[in-house]
Amino acid sequence: MSILAAEGPNPLIPPVGEIIIGLIAFAIVLLVLFKFVAPRFEQVFRARREAIEGGIERAEAMQAEAKAALEQYRAQLAEARTEAAQIRDQARAEGQQILEELRAQAQQESARIVARGEEQLATSRQQVVNELRGQIGRLAVDLAGRVVGESLEDQARRSGTVDRFLDQLDGMAAGTSPDGRGGATGSAVYAPQGDR
Repeated sequence: MSILAAEGPNPLIPPVGEIIIGLIAFAIVLLVLFKFVAPRFEQVFRARREAIEGGIERAEAMQAEAKAALEQYRAQLAEARTEAAQIRDQARAEGQQILEELRAQAQQESARIVARGEEQLATSRQQVVNELRGQIGRLAVDLAGRVVGESLEDQARRSGTVDRFLDQLDGMAAGTSPDGRGGATGSAVYAPQGDR
């Protein structure tokens, strides 16, 4: 070491002037870094952090919006199904009501047709009965005239005889004769009684 000390200054230790200049330059670089570069890095980092956080927030907002839209879609679908069920039930009820109305109309029409048929039948029956009465009356008058041996041309006499004969026939059909006895045994042969 003595050799090194004898030769002069230590080459590992820089001169003081260089150290001072180096310290000033280092301070200027630090000042420039802290004054201009560090805020710029801060600004870039902040922008990146905000962009990342904003992206996450936007993604969460979009996810919440999608979830709300899905819920709304499900609610609308349930409402549409309910409405479709109501429409279907209403259509069934209306169809049932129309069927009931058609049945009622058909029954009324059937009853009207049956009533009209019964009226026509009763009218036809009455016409046939009246025609038969007239024919039976004429036959009875002819037969009575032959049995009695006199002509029953007189209208009053003929009407009385015919009416008595028809009453007796009606009584026979009912099971009793006009004199109160049983039908076939009470009057086996009708004999007009003439004028009394």
